[in-house]
Parts: sequence; structure tokens; C-alpha cells
Amino acid sequence: MKRRTRANRPAYRHPGNMFVPIAQQAKRSVISIRAQLRPAKPQRSGSFAIPFGWPYADDAATTESVGTGFIIRSDGYILTSEHVVHNAESIQIKLYNGDKYAAELIWCDPVRDIAVLRIRASKPLPAMPLGSSGKTKVGELVISVGNPLGLEHTITTGIVSAKNRRMASTKNKKLYEDILQTDCAIHPGNSGGPVINLNGQAIGMNAFVVKDNHGLSFAIGMDCIKQHIRSFLPREAGSE
Repeated sequence: MKRRTRANRPAYRHPGNMFVPIAQQAKRSVISIRAQLRPAKPQRSGSFAIPFGWPYADDAATTESVGTGFIIRSDGYILTSEHVVHNAESIQIKLYNGDKYAAELIWCDPVRDIAVLRIRASKPLPAMPLGSSGKTKVGELVISVGNPLGLEHTITTGIVSAKNRRMASTKNKKLYEDILQTDCAIHPGNSGGPVINLNGQAIGMNAFVVKDNHGLSFAIGMDCIKQHIRSFLPREAGSE
């Protein structure tokens, strides 16, 4: 039997490819969202930033919003951005294995841009571990998983560029607290997707990007989110 050499070993098994196992595990907990919206006047963004999950169409007919979410409980609870499902008359999610479900909006906070959905699956779902944005350090390597432009389960990487940002938009009536700034590549459809540390834990939820600047993206810190969705979390969640 020939001994496997470095030359014929799969490149993804190289110890330098630290993101491969994290991405493979994380993608199982990330879902895509398509929400059919009630006819309404399109929402406009504030001057400092543009959310990247607003509906693509802007006519008076029912439009579709595309975004991302991730499973936080094995019994079907999902975390996402409120603006992804705002004014939705129906919400459909798609799991990593291709299964599709109608989702119910369980709770939302339009001001802080947080929403919790639920689906009724026939078996337990792979929930993503939740980490701590407070314990996260500037300079940490992170990955983002989402559905930019409808391209499902796209992985991008970067670092935590800054912490504890606070931004508000009077036009959108949004208040973002405990913001993590990263340089992960983010595009329309990434809203509601997780920012994940090297332990495979979600430390934030992608929220918006700065207008006309492709090098900055912002996520709501997980510690802030936990304060508002604690009743929807399993008892063991929240530990580092």
C-alpha cells in the first residue's frame, strides 16, 4: 500500500485550510429565505447605510425579499433580520439539504431589526452554537455564510475590524446596538446570516453595509440579540 504524500493529499485537508471544517458544519444550520411581500410603498434607506436584504422590486405589486437566517433551536426556531420578512404575507425557507418549509413569524423587533421564525420539521434540525460578541476580540478571523444575490450558502472570510459600534437611521427607524464591524464581503441577500468565529459559534448577525463602500460590513452582536430573544433560546445556549 502506497503511503499518501503531500502532493497527492487533498488540498482541503491541509492544516492551513482552517475554514473548511467550520464552513462544512456551519452551512448545515444556515437557511435561505424568500418572503412574498404585501403591496406597499417601498422602504428607503438612511443616508449612512443601506440594508442588504431589501426587496429587489419596487413596484406596487407584491414583491419578493431574499435573505438568510440560521437555526438556533433544533425544534425549528430560526433567527434572521426583521427587514427580510417585513410586511411579508408568506415566508418560505430552504434548508441546506434542499427541503423547503413554510415559516411562521414568531416574534420581531422592527427597530432593532431582529426576527424569529419557526418551521415544523419532522426531525430535529442542526442548530448553530451561539457565541459571545462581548468576548470576541478585534482582529479575530471570522466567516460569513449567506445567500448573496440568491447564491445559496456562499462563504466569505475576514476579520473583526471593530466592536461596540452604535448606529441609527431616522429614515428607516432602525437602531443598531453592539455592532461588530468586519471586512467580510457582503451583498444583497446576506441579511440575517451569521458571522462565525473559529469555534464555529455565531457571534453576530449580518445587518447592513455602508453605502458605496465594499470594504465595511456590520453585524448585530450576539450578546445584544440574546437579550431580546432569550425566551426562544434553549437553556444550554449562550455559553462560550
